[in-house]
Amino acid sequence: MKKNDFTFIVGLTLLAGVIWVIGEIIMGMWIAVYWWVPIVWRVLVVVGTLAVSVWHSFKYDEDFKNYDDDEKHKK
Repeated sequence: MKKNDFTFIVGLTLLAGVIWVIGEIIMGMWIAVYWWVPIVWRVLVVVGTLAVSVWHSFKYDEDFKNYDDDEKHKK
């Protein structure tokens, strides 16, 4: 794992945590919601975080695939 990947994971996790906490605060203080809405909110934040993480990993896998092909041709 490269330093950029670790930085991305930590940053994404912190951002997801901040978004989740802000949503919980808004639902708890200003908006009256049903009992199941915070559960759905939590699931959406986790699924969104995982989707962004998987997208990021696939995006950089293509870069490494092209790099490996170049290394094979140099031999």
